[in-house]
This record gives sequence, C-alpha cells and structure tokens, in this order.
Amino acid sequence: MQAVIQGPVYVVGDNIDTDQIIPAEYLNLVPTIPEEYEKLGAYALCGLPQDLYPVRYVQESKLDSVYPIVIAGKNFGCGSSREHAPIALGSAGCKVVVAESFARIFFRNSVATGELYPCESEGRICDKVKTGDVAVVDLDACTLTVSGSGKVFRLKPLGDVRPVVDAGGLFNYARLTGMISGEAQPKAGQT
Repeated sequence: MQAVIQGPVYVVGDNIDTDQIIPAEYLNLVPTIPEEYEKLGAYALCGLPQDLYPVRYVQESKLDSVYPIVIAGKNFGCGSSREHAPIALGSAGCKVVVAESFARIFFRNSVATGELYPCESEGRICDKVKTGDVAVVDLDACTLTVSGSGKVFRLKPLGDVRPVVDAGGLFNYARLTGMISGEAQPKAGQT
C-alpha cells in the first residue's frame, strides 16, 4: 500500500490508446514470466508519435522510466482491451496515472492487475503541467500537488478500487479477504 507517490510527471493528451501504450508487436511478451514482464516496461508508451512526444517515457536501452506519475487528458487507455497496457506501464515504474477520464477497460485492467492506481482528476491537469515537473499524489487526501508551483489539483476518491490495487490486483485481494484460498502472490518482477 502506497499512500503518497512523488516524482517527475510524464504528460500526455487526450485519447491515448492501448496501441500507443504498448504496440501490438510486443503482445507476445508474457507478463507472468519475470524476464518478459521486465521487457514490457521498456516498450511502455513507445507507440506515442515522436513529433508530439519528443521526450520518451522510457529512454532508449532502458527498462524503467524516471516518471512514476503519468498525467493524461480524456479517455486514457481507449482502444483494444489488452491487460498488457497497465502491465507495461507498471513494469516501467509507473505507480499512478492521473487522467481526466479513462476508457473503462483500461481502468478495470489497472485494478485487476494491481499495476497502478488509475486516478481521475476533478478537472483538466494535462494542460497545466509539463513533462518533468515534480508532483506529489496523495491518495488519502485525493490531491496532486505540483512541487515547483505548489498548485493543488483535486482527484476523485478511488473508493473500493484502492484496496484491490493496494493488494496487488484482484486475485491477491480475493486471497487476502478469504474469497479464494491460497496466499497472495508477488507480481512478476517482484521478489
């Protein structure tokens, strides 16, 4: 469980689809195999057009991003229903995506996999910050604070979604709450 997430933000606009988050050519990587889970992170957001996003989310030849927070506009995660999208972001080190709105399937896949917190903002943030700004997301206070300016943006509460992501996904939550038997399992890439 992580109540406060801080670090540099990566900012994208509206209608970022799952092909931009993780192009189809990388869907042959199997997230349950630790080495392949790690490789998925290297390709997170690599489908974004270079002319619109000259700063890459994950630098060339790296597996992880320096941006634990992604800030987006409307309809983040639209397109194909691939759970690889939140998994790739999580593998790259993304802890939270703050968007004006999410495609339902991306939101549900984020919760089911437990890879990241899908936080909806109460207003448009992506036009008010830039990639590299440092921010703090406080899940308890439901705020995003930009460190340099001190500007505070309200986030909608995660509600019943939060304990599922805190647990590491739907199956771990079900095990922890006694809905199914067995012990909670670490995600691929965690020891």
